[in-house]
Amino acid sequence: MDFWVRFWGVRGSIACPSPNHVRYGGNTSCIEVHAAGRSIVLDAGTGIRNLGQSFLQRKINRADLLLTHTHWDHINGFPFFTPAYAPDHHFNVYAGHLAEAGGVQRVLAGQMARPTFPVPLSALQADVQFTDFQAGDTFKLGEVTVRTAPLQHPDGATGYRIEHGGRSFCYVTDTEHVPGKPDETILELIEGADLVAYDSTYTDEEFPRHIGWGHSTWQEGVRLAMRANVKKLAIFHHDPYHEDEFMDEVGRQAADTWDGAFVAVEGSTIEL
Repeated sequence: MDFWVRFWGVRGSIACPSPNHVRYGGNTSCIEVHAAGRSIVLDAGTGIRNLGQSFLQRKINRADLLLTHTHWDHINGFPFFTPAYAPDHHFNVYAGHLAEAGGVQRVLAGQMARPTFPVPLSALQADVQFTDFQAGDTFKLGEVTVRTAPLQHPDGATGYRIEHGGRSFCYVTDTEHVPGKPDETILELIEGADLVAYDSTYTDEEFPRHIGWGHSTWQEGVRLAMRANVKKLAIFHHDPYHEDEFMDEVGRQAADTWDGAFVAVEGSTIEL
């Protein structure tokens, strides 16, 4: 497999270590992409802790970390990413929403500053580089092309399209849609993608009670994917109140709506 995607955390908002969140997973957002021999990590929610252990076992000492944004559930696993404390490891951290707000390094350092965390960012022994770009930019990671787009979320967020060898994976979370008005920026980003992971925090029925919270629905994800000729849609960023039985029903309804849609499961791997 030379281009694959692995889900290390699929939950939104807060980690859910409970017996009712077993089948789909309770860790917050973190996805590993392997393309052209390169390891790319999307977000640093609590799922990145297990990813870090896997990196050590697989002797992976170099990766790129692309952050959608820096709300807690997408970065609070970073201080527990063990490889970052190991010498002879190299990581590049990217963010597209903080260039005018002091930069991503400042935000991650603040998260790890006392009195909220006892170990400072300066304790990292790996070579960690921080890069701020503007959402909408396109850049290269070796042979991999990364296209980005701004998303509709409080404090800003960035969507990503990772391309190599004619295949593509898109990561579109956290974002809020306007009912009846497809987001043209997202449609352009995901057009023809092999796989899209989309913010499906709510259902269409729940959505009106959460307008302004910065999230979308699995039904909107399906509508966008079908309109953009996407091959597969991963329903992602599960609400912490959506327990296993609820997600089972989401999966059934989504499959009945469009056979390209499925619910993302922590620990699963998809080859493109």
